[in-house]
Formats: sequence, C-alpha cells, structure tokens
Amino acid sequence: MSKLLTKKNMIIVLSLIIAILAIIYILPVSIPILFALFTAIIIDPLVRLAEKRFKWKRKLSVISVYLFILTLITSILYYTVTQLIGKIISFSKAAPEYLNSLSTVWVEMQGKVFQFTAGMPKDVVKTVQKEFTTIFKSMKDATLDLISTDNIMMILTDVPNFLVSLIVFMIALFLFMLELPELKKTLFRHLTTATAEKVRYMITKLNAVVFGFIKAQLLVSLIILAVTFVGLLLIAPKYAVIMSLTIWLIDLIPILGSIIVLAPWSLYAFISGDVSSGTKLAILAVILLIIRRTVEPKVMGAQIGLSPLPTLIAMFIGLKLIGFLGFFIGPLVVILFTTAREAGIIKMNFRI
Repeated sequence: MSKLLTKKNMIIVLSLIIAILAIIYILPVSIPILFALFTAIIIDPLVRLAEKRFKWKRKLSVISVYLFILTLITSILYYTVTQLIGKIISFSKAAPEYLNSLSTVWVEMQGKVFQFTAGMPKDVVKTVQKEFTTIFKSMKDATLDLISTDNIMMILTDVPNFLVSLIVFMIALFLFMLELPELKKTLFRHLTTATAEKVRYMITKLNAVVFGFIKAQLLVSLIILAVTFVGLLLIAPKYAVIMSLTIWLIDLIPILGSIIVLAPWSLYAFISGDVSSGTKLAILAVILLIIRRTVEPKVMGAQIGLSPLPTLIAMFIGLKLIGFLGFFIGPLVVILFTTAREAGIIKMNFRI
C-alpha cells in the first residue's frame, strides 16, 4: 500500500483529477479561446512567410496577416448576408401573392382529391380527406412552429452571447498570433532534450496535417459550390449566384448541410404546382448529399494521412460528442494520437 502512495503517484492522480475537472467545467466555456489558439497555429506559417518575404518584424507581419484574413472573411460574409437579406425582403413583399397561389393550389388539390375519390365508399372518402387534411395541417403547424415567437426570442437571446464569444475570439486570436513564439519557448523550456525532439516532430507532422485538412475542406467545398452553381443555372438561373453561395456556406455545417435550403425550396415548388423544378431541386439535394458523404472522407483521408474509414468514424464520433467543432476535431485527435505513437511518446507494444 505504501508503495502506491508515493509522491509521483499522488501527483499523477492529482493531475488527472484536475484535468477531468477542467474538461468538465472549464473546456465548455473556453471554446472561443481554444479555437483562437488553434486558428493562430494554423495562420502562423503565413505570418512567418510574411516575415521572411518582406523582412518585416513579427508585430507588423501579424497585423498585416490578421487584417488581410479579417477583410477577406468580412467581405465574403457581407456580400452573402446582404444579398440574402435582399432576397428575404423581396420574398416577404411577394408573400401575399405566394399565399394566394398556395390557396389556389390547395383548392385545386382538394378538387382533384374529390374527383379521385368519386364513386368510392363514404368511409374511404372520409379517410382519404382526413389524411390529406392532416398532412397539410402538420406542414402548417411545423411552419408556424419554426417562425414562432419562442424560437425567434431564443435566437435573439443567443445573439449577445455569440457576439461576446466572437469578440473574445478575435482579441484572443490577435494576442495568440503575437505571443505564439514565446508560448513555444515556454513549452520547450519545461521539456527534456529527447521529449523536445519528439514534440517538434509532432508539431511538424501536425502542421502538415492541418494544411492537408484545410486543403481537403477547401477542395470539397469548391466541388459543392461548382455542382450547386451548375445545377441552379439549369433549374433557377435568376437565383443561381446568391443561392449557390448560400448553400455553399450552409453546407459546411455538419448534419444540416444543403438539405436545410434545398428541401424547403423543393417542397415549396411541389406545393405551388411546379413539379419539374421541385424534382430537379430534390435531385440536386441528393447529389450534394452524396458528394459530401462519399467524397469528403476520401479527400480528407488522402490529405491528412488517414484511410476513409477511420476518418469517417472520427468525424461522426466527434460530431456526436462535441457538436459542430467535433466534426473537425475528431480526425485531428486521431492524427494527434497516431503522431504521438510514431514519435514514441505513446507506446502500444503489447500483446493480449
């Protein structure tokens, strides 16, 4: 018993307890800061490239790269959001006309149902009409629930929290970009020579993985954008540019993806009587879903050094455990474990 209660074992147990408590209580509220650190590590090669290429000091390079990335992201979001808001305003103005057309379609469909059930037993007619009414009532209730006051208030309540997290992220990102070399020096100061070499190997490997990960995501997203734009040019040329950009941005969200836009659009086309457009939009949604679920694991696996199966498993488990960020963190955790094993930090030479 006394052999187990050594100073080293006590420190290990205490460290594990602190780590578990930190994961449970501190990690959930530290996401913006951790994401800022992760982003700063990704951007650091660009900062070092600016230092080397233009002979700038670290501070000037950081400010230049930070402003460039901020301007690029802001411009894309501004164009997309303003265009989308414009389309929403136009849709709201034309909403009465759409509602009138839907009412006309509803009456026509009721007439078709009466024609279809003509001559059938009364019980059958009542059952068909009841089911038909139930379907449309469910659609109406779902739409009203989606735009209900409670949901809108919930979204509005989350806006201040999102803005605070965004501000913290932007400030932390800039500070991490400035202090990253010093943070690395502090880390290596507490490592032995052998451990430092292993950590340097891991960092080099992870840098390659991160760039491969970004390259894979960019490649898949460009494929999605191209297919969406071409598809919408054939289906709805008037909205091809703005809707392809909107679908492209939303498709980056796991689980939801392009379905969240194309499914309601297709359903509206069917209800309004445009069966051809509704079918084409539904086919486009299926094509984009297949591309995202089949091409992405293969491309990511090729770029980050994992086969498609572990990549898919890591993405799915990360998504279920952590949510949106887990979709990206899952494969990186697997890469981190693999790299640590290759560097000799984690040893698994055992047999059962």
